[in-house]
Amino acid sequence: MQRYLVRRALVTIPILFGITVMSYFIMSLTPGDPVQMLINPGMSQADVEIKRRALGLDRPVHIRYAKWLNELVHGNLGFSYSTGAPVTKRVGERVAPTLTLTVTALALSYLIAIPIGVVVATRRYTWIDYAATFLAFLGISLPTFFLGLAGIYVFALRLRWLPVGGTMTLGGEGGLLDLLQHLILPASVLAVAGAGALTRYVRSSMLEVLGQDFVRTARAKGLAEATVLRRHALRNALIPVVTLAGLQIPALLGGAVITEQIFEWPGMGRLTIEAINQRDYPVLMGITLITALLVTLGNLLADVTYSLVDPRIRYE
Repeated sequence: MQRYLVRRALVTIPILFGITVMSYFIMSLTPGDPVQMLINPGMSQADVEIKRRALGLDRPVHIRYAKWLNELVHGNLGFSYSTGAPVTKRVGERVAPTLTLTVTALALSYLIAIPIGVVVATRRYTWIDYAATFLAFLGISLPTFFLGLAGIYVFALRLRWLPVGGTMTLGGEGGLLDLLQHLILPASVLAVAGAGALTRYVRSSMLEVLGQDFVRTARAKGLAEATVLRRHALRNALIPVVTLAGLQIPALLGGAVITEQIFEWPGMGRLTIEAINQRDYPVLMGITLITALLVTLGNLLADVTYSLVDPRIRYE
């Protein structure tokens, strides 16, 4: 296992390097000028050029990237164009809220999808199967912004069960309970689409496993149906489903950009929108790097989980 982890870490380095190269050069081609976002009404053209030189924007793009990469090697992601604060500080403050939101949404999607997928697989072509399929496709098809706005209207404005947005009640004492109340709605919105897709995968995987010889043998031994499903069928059916955990992380982080904006959740998604509007390229590069690192770690965690789900799998 240790050798496998070292190999994966070594493979991650060129992947992250390629991502930063593509991201930096694509950002340099986007329309808009960061300096124009910082100009005051009284600034002259000479002041604008001074500001441009101070930010290093007068240099060629490959020189700017080389300087950024050198700073990255020394543990520095640069400074924000808009605030002048270190990028590590601005992005670091937003990582924990985003991880809280995405990890909760991922856990909710699996808690919803696995039981429903098992039930509909054992009741194939019944009204339960058709109803679950309809709801799964509905969850996949509805856009995140629509679910977010609908959730706010129903549960926050009409029923007043949950807060509209943010992470804590203004003027309140905060605490874990207050955070959970604010987390329920955005995490549920993110989990709906993921649960819909996962339900279909769990159903398909369970149907394939239930037709295998070892499941028929377990039933022939007289084992209870619940034991057959839990100990024999489900454990083998979860192996391909575990792969989706790593693949869902990019989708969750992408969906978090919209969800955090709707619910005013102070995470990396909301910071991304702010940085795009301000043409704050150092912050965008920092977010891109951290997101790529989180996705890579998520896929690595999914691979390691294989050995926990199926003891026959070993990484030597």
